[in-house]
Amino acid sequence: MILPPSSAADNKRRGRRLKHKNRIMTDQPRLTPEMLVPRMGEYLIQKGVITADDLQNALNLQQEEMAKGSHIMLGDALIRLNLIERTALDQAVTEQIIQLRSALQAANRTLERRVEERTAELQKALERVSELSQLKANFISNISHELRTPLTHVKGYLELLITESLGKIAAEQRHALQVAQQSTNNLEGLIEDLIMVSLSSRGEMSLKQEAVDIRRLATLVVKSALGKAEQRGVTLHTLTDEDLPRVQADSQKVAWVLNHLIENGIKFTPSGGRVVVNLKREGENLVVVSVTDTGIGIPPERQKDIFESFHQLDGSSTRRYGGTGLGLSLVREIVEAHGSMIEVQSLEGRGSSFKFPLLVAEVK
Repeated sequence: MILPPSSAADNKRRGRRLKHKNRIMTDQPRLTPEMLVPRMGEYLIQKGVITADDLQNALNLQQEEMAKGSHIMLGDALIRLNLIERTALDQAVTEQIIQLRSALQAANRTLERRVEERTAELQKALERVSELSQLKANFISNISHELRTPLTHVKGYLELLITESLGKIAAEQRHALQVAQQSTNNLEGLIEDLIMVSLSSRGEMSLKQEAVDIRRLATLVVKSALGKAEQRGVTLHTLTDEDLPRVQADSQKVAWVLNHLIENGIKFTPSGGRVVVNLKREGENLVVVSVTDTGIGIPPERQKDIFESFHQLDGSSTRRYGGTGLGLSLVREIVEAHGSMIEVQSLEGRGSSFKFPLLVAEVK
């Protein structure tokens, strides 16, 4: 292939581009060792190579050249004024570079040593936190089990009194005993929660997974919570897909999760509101369980905090809603033990929704 001869216009354009490129290259300051070393003038004075007046004269020359649009390094200015020789300048630059390198290496060694020290301190702190966590778990477990025995006695004698096994009682006495009985039931639930927390924190929470009829399970839990909902003036009902398959789960622990989420919904929903348990088939392998209320909601910045143990959104001494702050922490632990994750969606003043998926049980 024969290329056509270049035209005069093409040659002219190439010439302009070449001049422009050369101008850019010449405008850039030439990289010298001196550029890598700060405060060169002071160093040369300290070495006795130049005087303070020599430095000032070189700085004045730099200013004059800059006024003309030209760049000149301090060392070049000193050389132009015959105040220093090139070999002496290069020697000073080399010395400073060596000093800087030594200082950098020393700083790196100091930094590495401090990182090692901080790492060791952090490791000790983590070990201490682990020890404290274990002590707390053991304490909770021991206290919980010790509380069980006297509570069992109290519950037994209350039952004997209410059933009049120990003699006749008046209607007012029966009502008082029933209130006490309800309180002992609540206390028993709190003790069970504490025991479950201690087991979870020690990694001893076990699951007995089996094929569970989740629809029947949810119906039973909702039925047991209807009384509390009626007392609060809250509507409670379920919505389920037809022909829901069985799920792979620990029925007792999933029932506990549902019960707690429902009770939470009832507790934080004003009279006239509602709590809905929804069971929905999602794809071939999942059933999504959700509990939705029309309650007070959770501020966005606090939604992660609610799953922390012993955490209360209202921690004041005059807080309106009771509870130990263990419930949602245990809910998350149980759900995650099933290989699932719990998700919360909430709008302040509009209500909250907690949902988690469960795997469909394999058909044998």
